[in-house]
Amino acid sequence: MKETLTDALRIAGEELLKHFGRQIDYEEKESQSSIVTQADLKSDSLIVSLISERFPEHNIISEESGFSDRKSKYTWVIDPLDGTSNFAASVPWFGVLIALFEDRVPVLGGAYLPVTDKLYFAEKGKGVFLNGTPFKMKMYQSLRNSLFSFNVDFTDNDKVLNGSIAIYRNLVKSVRNIRCTNSLVDFLYVAEGKFGGVINLFTRVWDIAALGLIISEAGGMMKYANGEKIVFILDEKISTANFPVMAGPEEILKELSIKVL
Repeated sequence: MKETLTDALRIAGEELLKHFGRQIDYEEKESQSSIVTQADLKSDSLIVSLISERFPEHNIISEESGFSDRKSKYTWVIDPLDGTSNFAASVPWFGVLIALFEDRVPVLGGAYLPVTDKLYFAEKGKGVFLNGTPFKMKMYQSLRNSLFSFNVDFTDNDKVLNGSIAIYRNLVKSVRNIRCTNSLVDFLYVAEGKFGGVINLFTRVWDIAALGLIISEAGGMMKYANGEKIVFILDEKISTANFPVMAGPEEILKELSIKVL
């Protein structure tokens, strides 16, 4: 299963590079912040085909092809192109995300950045690796000394938008500076310790399952933005469930709860 996960990441990444930098047609999905391209669909097809060929009995949840429930205790969760808006604009902040769940728990997680050929792999309880080399999160001492990532998508709900702006205002007053790629890159920079933390108020299960494991195995944690533990229920409803999350070292998340959220 480890080999299948890393093979799928690389095969999908190679496909995405064939399309990157070209004129990309896209369609809107749920909102103007959510688009899909033919590259998303081709990457998805390659990943799903590979997993289904090797493990035909396993469940699959994919952003682009939905939920295939085969009543297995194993479920693959796939984002074939995370950062589609960046990709479509020829900005190199994009990649592939795949997680493997055993029941409700992510046990394998991988992320691949094809432009820089960086492959992150985590196994529950066994650490995290970047291109085969183990690493740990570099711990920031405080929010004040941190670069911090804050991400929010389009919303026509003024209450949600005003709440997001309030968080942003508090962050500006609490951190060194704010950065945002609105993609897996933000979370991976947290895992490496380049960013002190990240808040993303609009994510789906395929956006965070692998990244949460990568961050936790690096020495940090991911929680709901309200501080509660994330619990995944892998059923048909999960494809539309929103996960407002924060991630980083435990000390940073404690500061966030006091100063920002």
